[in-house]
Amino acid sequence: MLGGSEPPAADKAVAVALPTDEYEEYSENERPQPPRPLLIAFDDLRHSDLPWFDPRADYMAYVSLREGTELLAYPRLSNRHRFQIVGCTMDGLFQTAEPIPGVQYQAFAIGLQAISRNGLADERELQLFGQQVDMLAQSMDGEAMLDDIPRFLANARPLDELCAKVDQTIAIHLVSRIGILGAELRSAVEDLGFQLLEDGAFGFADVGGDIKYTIVTLDGSQFTSSLLASQPYKGFSMLFDITRVPPGEGNFDQFMNLAVRLSSMLNLELVDDQIQQLSTDWLKEVRTYVLATQQEMLAADITPGGSLAQRLFT
Repeated sequence: MLGGSEPPAADKAVAVALPTDEYEEYSENERPQPPRPLLIAFDDLRHSDLPWFDPRADYMAYVSLREGTELLAYPRLSNRHRFQIVGCTMDGLFQTAEPIPGVQYQAFAIGLQAISRNGLADERELQLFGQQVDMLAQSMDGEAMLDDIPRFLANARPLDELCAKVDQTIAIHLVSRIGILGAELRSAVEDLGFQLLEDGAFGFADVGGDIKYTIVTLDGSQFTSSLLASQPYKGFSMLFDITRVPPGEGNFDQFMNLAVRLSSMLNLELVDDQIQQLSTDWLKEVRTYVLATQQEMLAADITPGGSLAQRLFT
């Protein structure tokens, strides 16, 4: 043949390049899917009314989920500092989150209480808390958003310093020269409304059940029913926690009246920390100091004996 080439053998395969589209085709199962949207935007979470928290004291983290999910177990997010978890249910209501079967949440607001009598949480502790929250969010197919740590600490330090300043307890000691029987002591204090508490102190409660004043042993040991029934005491101390007693001069007057009545009932002497008899001038000074300290708390929007004070001074 002229100008031609030998045709391929019939028994040899010939590779033929076929034209392809610019993009590969994916089956419906192989096509990358965009992440499902979060049920609540983080801005909406941050601006929700959350009376459980105080932004000066609680370092906040927020978790938003992609579908309603039960809280199967209460997570452990911090070892040293208390925290609260508030959940937003599927009907948009916020409540304290609990692992209750059938209750599904679409988001959570989580506050680490960074100020307490344990001291102010440091940057490392807040970072670890944030990592735990992030792991919780991932385990529930959600995302987490955390407050800025340096900004939070800058706002929290002044409040922590104020708390350290006002965290004072007034002690009045009632002592006997010859000792008093434990059974007699218990009968007298219970007649005036004190009750023996689980921590080994006697507590005097207000109408709401919160403890206002306490009675403890002189040596720091616990009162127990068995010891009160079997041994004498040299006396006891009455304590007025300025941060935990509701404000107002009437409460300090009530505290002093109770001390005077117990002194009379048990034939005890009222003395201060130096074992000096209480004077009228001492009582006036202490009364003025208590009222001024509580006023300082009120100026910082911390009501003595209120819910925030009970959290901060525990």
